[in-house]
Amino acid sequence: MPLHIELIGSLAAVITTVGWIPQILKIVRHRETASISIVTNASLMLGVFLWLLYGVMIGSWPVIMANGITFLLILTILGLKIRYS
Repeated sequence: MPLHIELIGSLAAVITTVGWIPQILKIVRHRETASISIVTNASLMLGVFLWLLYGVMIGSWPVIMANGITFLLILTILGLKIRYS
């Protein structure tokens, strides 16, 4: 695959993965998760897991890494939701 396409995919992966960190920081600081939807986050986690599997099947490291990390971040949010609810 051409380098510029891999770079675009990698940049998209970084942005969408890092986007979960402010939510985790806010939850940890305020210890409040009432506005967090467990159904929405569980659905997103399932979708991200499927993207991870897809990445493994096609051998795409940007897809694998981004979705592996995003899966862990969403799992963290769900864990905090359960802990602080």
